[in-house]
Amino acid sequence: MFAAIMKRLAWLVVIGVVILLGIASPAQAQEEPTRVKQLNFVFLHGAGGNASAMQLLSDTILEEIEPYILAYEEANPDIDIQVDILNRSYPSDVDMQTWANNIADSIGRHFHGKRNIILVGHSAGGKAALYAVANNVGGIREKVAMVVTINTPIKPLGGYYVTGGASVTDYCRARWLLADQGICDSVSNYDSSGDGGWVAENKHWLAFVSSEVAPSSAQFDFGGVDAWPRNMDDSTIPISAQYSDEADVVHYGEHGHGDFIESEVVAGFITEQILDYIFGGIIECSVFVRSGTFEHKANWLPGTDYWEDTLGSVLVDSGRLEHFNESYFWWREWQDVVGECPEESQRSNYQVSAVNSFLFFTGVGDSHWFVSYDSKDCRLYIRSWAAPRNRVKVDWEIYRQGLLPEGAERDRYEVEIVTGTPLTSIRHVSWLTDDPRDVRLRVMSQAESPFRWFQAEWRVYTKELRERQIIDELLIDFPS
Repeated sequence: MFAAIMKRLAWLVVIGVVILLGIASPAQAQEEPTRVKQLNFVFLHGAGGNASAMQLLSDTILEEIEPYILAYEEANPDIDIQVDILNRSYPSDVDMQTWANNIADSIGRHFHGKRNIILVGHSAGGKAALYAVANNVGGIREKVAMVVTINTPIKPLGGYYVTGGASVTDYCRARWLLADQGICDSVSNYDSSGDGGWVAENKHWLAFVSSEVAPSSAQFDFGGVDAWPRNMDDSTIPISAQYSDEADVVHYGEHGHGDFIESEVVAGFITEQILDYIFGGIIECSVFVRSGTFEHKANWLPGTDYWEDTLGSVLVDSGRLEHFNESYFWWREWQDVVGECPEESQRSNYQVSAVNSFLFFTGVGDSHWFVSYDSKDCRLYIRSWAAPRNRVKVDWEIYRQGLLPEGAERDRYEVEIVTGTPLTSIRHVSWLTDDPRDVRLRVMSQAESPFRWFQAEWRVYTKELRERQIIDELLIDFPS
């Protein structure tokens, strides 16, 4: 009897121990440990700058990142986001290879063993960042997740016309008082498009660009001098040199080369775009949609010739008129109606010009829309004339509006003189209408007579909404 009781007590003890062990085992012992993702920002100033140039932007990112982190950690309870920043000064008169080596060495010393690095480079600092990653300088490639460039000279500046006609390299070396250690050759001759293309394809490249409103605008002139009179620029870099199409390009307005250094508004906008790009958000990017060329030549009379062009329309019809005056004694004129539009097209503008016209012997007397009140009627009325025994030739072109599709909106434009003589300029550029789908431009230009000329290119861009969330791609660093 006693043995049976003891046996039952033993079983009760065993059962109690098992129960106690089950209760005592903390639930968190069965849970996965919190994982850490580090965001390591490295800020890179431009040529002639120092770490203070990036201070406002780095401070703003630190101030604004907390809500992004909290939202992400709430959606991902097993992830802990940690942020670190490296903002140092570098020798900025050196070539790209040396500059990239210095960046890699600094990261190796101060961010030893860290990954998920985001390089934020202004001007030549962005150029060096792309070079370092694309060429794996110091083994940096696998550590970097993203490169941000701000007003960076991606394309070589040696291909752009500078006031006075000297080379960019000469002006750059004058700036450095002949103490240039390679930076002038790098920005003048080295094309970073290939570096940027590699980063865009294998990592991420977010490019911020800005400029004045017209090539000859006085908006960002220094001492009344426009360094890049043929290009829309930010006072230091032409806008067309600031990016390649492979990048996610954000046009942040009519701002100077270093406005974000002092302006809290500009620094705040750039910060918002960077953090949305990292944590998930909609970025309005500039995407090329249409381009073309135009040219003008002043006449032989002394003075200044002025032109106003409508650009960005779509050519729908063109042709040539030709008439010969068979009379030996009498001048003669002709009236023609030409052209047509596809159904439901809205006409935009037209061009009429006499071909190989001889002054006082042939010409165009008048041209206008045949039906002035009907915007869907693209027919042209052209009156031409010729002296006895002369032949008049007239080329004509008709354009329609060519609006963007429903829901799409224009973003920005670029206009630049690509070749020509001095004393020519593009003084004003603007959108033709307030319709955000209308990408047509109004361009006002001029040239001093006699016979000075220019050829220009124009490009228009539409807004494309892109969503990025690179935080999900970042590597887990270590358990806490």
